[in-house]
Amino acid sequence: MSSGEQFRESDGIQHELVGNSAAIVALAHRIARIAPAKLPVLIQGESGTGKELVARAVHANSPYSNGPFVAVNSAALSENLAKSELFGHERGSFTGAVAQQKGCFELANNGTLFLDEIGELNPSVQAMLLRVLQTCEFQRLGATHTIHVNVRLIAATNRDLKASVDQGTFREDLYFRLKVLWMRTPALRERREDIPILARHFASWYAKENGLSQPVISSEVDAALQQYDWPGNVRELQHTMQQAVVLRSADMIRLQDLPEEIVASTPKQSRMKLRPLKEVMWEKKREYVAYVVKLVEGDYKLASNLLGIPAKGFHSLLRRLNLRHLL
Repeated sequence: MSSGEQFRESDGIQHELVGNSAAIVALAHRIARIAPAKLPVLIQGESGTGKELVARAVHANSPYSNGPFVAVNSAALSENLAKSELFGHERGSFTGAVAQQKGCFELANNGTLFLDEIGELNPSVQAMLLRVLQTCEFQRLGATHTIHVNVRLIAATNRDLKASVDQGTFREDLYFRLKVLWMRTPALRERREDIPILARHFASWYAKENGLSQPVISSEVDAALQQYDWPGNVRELQHTMQQAVVLRSADMIRLQDLPEEIVASTPKQSRMKLRPLKEVMWEKKREYVAYVVKLVEGDYKLASNLLGIPAKGFHSLLRRLNLRHLL
């Protein structure tokens, strides 16, 4: 959600959440209440809604903030690999175990272990995980000695874990152990008022990252972004703005710079809508002033003379046209 944004302060906590909708304010408030505890946390929400971002905010505002934050994608692990990855193994404990390896629980000691997509874990791994939560102890694969750890577990899933419990694919005791502290990340369609803020946040970041001029987002793009349902949520919006920033043909991001599925979801009347004259004139003025400034290689006095603008008001003009970076 952040693309490298620094932690900001609000509601008494530090976080990287972008937006000011009621849903985001409520989420920040819940993080503030949950973070100080030392209990496990379960985060549920659709893919792309920022579950890891929330987990990092919980960690940053918790008693474990000075310790490590270790993230693991459970969906990428087979049963045997999950056991080795989480709990470690001794040399020779299985074919290919040529050296001792610490697991993520050891690596996260005195910190936070974030298990994403926990609903994908094999039942036997779930049983081992439950024991660690109950005793704070485990053994590496192939070991005879017990290791004690102080780790806060934060789990996340885009599944309905209660339905998985009912279907017998997720342990009920582990489910209730994890759900002592629970929160849900809202889908982007539930916080549409944040979409223009997020779009500008991502556009600004990717322009800076790629050494490009800061883009302006047209009103028709704002409308299209807010009307689209975003099945991929914030992650999809992030990738959309990355594409638009790189592929745009001018300093303004227009409807044709968006992916086809977003344009197609916009009502035909909106796609045919003419742009306001003021918007077109502003854009043309910006393009011409930028051309002159580049032509005189940044000599603002010469540029102001060529444009017939008093030198003392030239910097103000550049600021209004978002062109200060040219000097």
